Amino acid sequence: MGEIVINKLSKSYGEQYAVRDLSLTVIKGSVFGFLGPNGAGKTTTIKMLVGLAQPSEGTVIIAGGSPIQLSIREKIGFMPESPAFYLYLTGREFLEFIASIFGITDPERKISELLSEVGISDAGDRQIRTYSKGMLQRLGLAQALINDPEILFLDEPLDGLDPLGRAEIKRIIFTLKSQGKTIFFNSHILSDVAEICDQVGIIDKGVLIVSGTPEELARGYRDLEDAFVHIIKTARANTPTS
Repeated sequence: MGEIVINKLSKSYGEQYAVRDLSLTVIKGSVFGFLGPNGAGKTTTIKMLVGLAQPSEGTVIIAGGSPIQLSIREKIGFMPESPAFYLYLTGREFLEFIASIFGITDPERKISELLSEVGISDAGDRQIRTYSKGMLQRLGLAQALINDPEILFLDEPLDGLDPLGRAEIKRIIFTLKSQGKTIFFNSHILSDVAEICDQVGIIDKGVLIVSGTPEELARGYRDLEDAFVHIIKTARANTPTS
C-alpha cells in the first residue's frame, strides 16, 4: 500500500480549478518530486496533502488516514515555500516553541542536533531577523524535522541556497530516505530532482501530465530539464483553447 494515496483530487475557486482530477500513489520510503511551472498547482496540492486546504473533490490518504486527523498530522513534517518566523526570536527559541507544540521530551538535545544537521549551529542564538534567505530555508527544514516525521512535505526546499547549501540539503534528504521516511517535494532545480528522486510527476495548469522515474521521463532528451520543457510545451500545444 502506498504511503501517500491521492485519488481524483481537485481544488476549485468558483469556476477556476487550481488542481483538477489528480491521482498519484507515492510508495513508503521513496522520494517523489513534484514538478511544474509557476502557478501549476504544486503548492495548492501540498496544502491539501498536509490538511491546510480542503479538496473540492477527491480524497487524500496519508499513512492510512486523513491529513485532517491529529494522529496523522503528528506523523507529518511540512516545510512551506516561504516559512513564516517570529523574527525577534533566535533560531533556537523558535525551535523550542515548535517543540513545545509537539510536547517533545528533551528538546534542548533535539534542537542542538537539528541546528547542526541543517548547518546553522553557529547562528542558533542569533535573532532570525539577521538570517539570510538560505539560513531561513535551513531553519524551515529544521522545524519540519523536529517531530521526527514519517512523511515529509517540502515546498521548494532548495530555493535560495548556494551550491554548498543544496548539497547539504540533498545529503539530509538521502539520510532521511535511508531511515525509511517518505519525502514529497517540489523544486525548480531539475538537476537536483533527477539526482534525488525515485519518481517524479509533472503538473501544468492543475493537471498531472505524466509521472515516472527521472530516467523514464528523460529518455530521448538531453536531461530531465530538457524533457520537462518539451513535455510542458507538447501538453499546452495539445490543449484546446476556450
